[in-house]
Amino acid sequence: MANEFLAAGFTAWLVAAVVALSGRALIAARLLLFIGSIAGIGAVIMGLPAGTTAVVLPTELAGQPVRFFLTADALWLLGFGLAPAALACALSTPSPRGQAGWLFGAAMSLIGALGVFGIQHAAGFFIAWEIMSFGGALMILSERLSADAGRPVLFMLSLLETGTVALVAAVLLLAFGAHSLELDAFRTVAPALPAGLAAVVGLLLILGFGAKLGLLPFYEWFPDAYGAGSGTSGVILSGIVLNGVFFGLSRGLLDWLPAQNAIVIFDLGMFLLIAAVLTAILSALYAFQQEDWRSLLSFSSAENAAIAVAMLGAALMFRGDGERELASLAWTVALLHLAGHALAKGGLFLTADGVYRATAGYTIFHSDLLRRSSWMFGLGALFAAMSLAAMPPQAGFVSEWFVFQTVFQGFRLGALSGRLVMALAGAGLALTVAVAFATFVKVFGLGLLGRSARSVAPVSWGSAVAVGVLGAGVIALAVGMPAWLNALRIAIGSEFGTQAARQMHVGLLLVPLTAKFAFISPTLLVVVMPLLAIIPIALLLANRRYQVRRVPVWYGGFDQDPERASTTALTFSNALRTFYSFVYRPTLKIEKEARGPEYFVHRLRFSHEVAPIFGPYLFAPLTRAIYYLAEKLRALQSGHLNFYLALIGGLLVIILALTLP
Repeated sequence: MANEFLAAGFTAWLVAAVVALSGRALIAARLLLFIGSIAGIGAVIMGLPAGTTAVVLPTELAGQPVRFFLTADALWLLGFGLAPAALACALSTPSPRGQAGWLFGAAMSLIGALGVFGIQHAAGFFIAWEIMSFGGALMILSERLSADAGRPVLFMLSLLETGTVALVAAVLLLAFGAHSLELDAFRTVAPALPAGLAAVVGLLLILGFGAKLGLLPFYEWFPDAYGAGSGTSGVILSGIVLNGVFFGLSRGLLDWLPAQNAIVIFDLGMFLLIAAVLTAILSALYAFQQEDWRSLLSFSSAENAAIAVAMLGAALMFRGDGERELASLAWTVALLHLAGHALAKGGLFLTADGVYRATAGYTIFHSDLLRRSSWMFGLGALFAAMSLAAMPPQAGFVSEWFVFQTVFQGFRLGALSGRLVMALAGAGLALTVAVAFATFVKVFGLGLLGRSARSVAPVSWGSAVAVGVLGAGVIALAVGMPAWLNALRIAIGSEFGTQAARQMHVGLLLVPLTAKFAFISPTLLVVVMPLLAIIPIALLLANRRYQVRRVPVWYGGFDQDPERASTTALTFSNALRTFYSFVYRPTLKIEKEARGPEYFVHRLRFSHEVAPIFGPYLFAPLTRAIYYLAEKLRALQSGHLNFYLALIGGLLVIILALTLP
């Protein structure tokens, strides 16, 4: 039954792409994308916890049949990625131009992501991978929300294709030994790989998938690319696409590489954990400095992807050390974290679009939208922001609590290096969570709660409902976590041969395999926290005779201007920018505009920015080298027919010399 739902969803997406290309009946295309996503969610519900049965697609690649099926972990990540994507497709892009192109790009992204999750043939996987990347680029370019969207999209595609080259190299190394492009065949040849070659394959996989996940240094394409598109594009890129890429990385490292070579697995896990934690720290720090909703949320996506990858690295370390139960715990936590992230991040990206529709911009400023808009919008945005700030009882709090409980178990590792790395990873993740908390206090407090005298329209009804639904999904994931874990029991057992998901809860208590180590219960927190609220409410009612007196704030003797006196996004983040100036390398620029003599100043323009780390020292030199080579190779495009004939003649001589005895 699940396969029938998947076929219906794929067909709906394909028809939506065709309709979008026609440029007509765009409402029908939006509806088809929504229906296809709902059908995909239905397939997930039908397929969990066992996964879907394998089907042979009506095509062959490289003379081999192409099989398709979704494992339980693939269904889990697909379902939670499709939930926000369905609402994003129903709302579509807020840009008045390029609706048709955006809908076509969204359809391509969804179709490509489905292929990444389920195609079991290397050639088919790469076709789906490229379709997914093409769809994301087309969504951003079609919206035309930025005057120079082409440059960031080109930068994004160049880094993604660098990763694709690494993936192709890794797959070819595995396929050469397996004599097959079937992904299942890779696990049979992996145990025979020499340790050095297995490590190279692992590093190529990390490089290839890390380019799209935003592992350092690749996270630097996130703010410009996301910032050139809308929130709906961000929903798809940071939801189902990001989940699909993580699934590919985990399948490569957990399934394709030899588990028998414990040293290689352990070392790869340690490398991955270090890289992921550094990425999470830097992404969180740069997210805090952003004044654009989309750029801030894009860095947050890189941060949360890095936290999930850190858990994947921990799983590899535990697996290499023989701690299979702890490895399964770390792997489960990664899946839980990405599920909560997809819902919460989708909610805030749609909140950003609501802000854009109301204020005609994505800048974080005092808009007073929370007071002017529906309670569903405010509550949904609050739950999403709380989750990404790891505040109880939301899903982000649960998953990040599990993250810390996992790294705390590092003392069980046999190697001193592993124990030290786990301890330092815990410290780095603690810094990340603290900065993320401040980031979403800034987003919600300034971007939605901030009072303003400006007249802005309330958020539209459609945006309010979508944000409210996703916010409700965030808390439903946390409250129902004991039941949700049952949906993962087969996925964990298939990877590690354990039933760790069953051991992660005792009734309504969530535990890291044992209640003797630590426990929480978001289910009970939802009941207890409203009861605790009765105390201040009772005190307030008991003291009704004492009225609250409101007086204006002293403003230096001048007329009060609350908006000018209030905290801005710049001042809110300035302290951290100063403290971490060795990371940010902040720059300040003041331009003076004068009329007549220079000392009659008409206007002062103040601008500030933080410098990227890898751009000037890694990407800029590479760009200059490419331009240099292009300049030297321009002679090949001279346009002279004799020169081209000489090249062809030279190639013919080389071919004959290689083929003739």
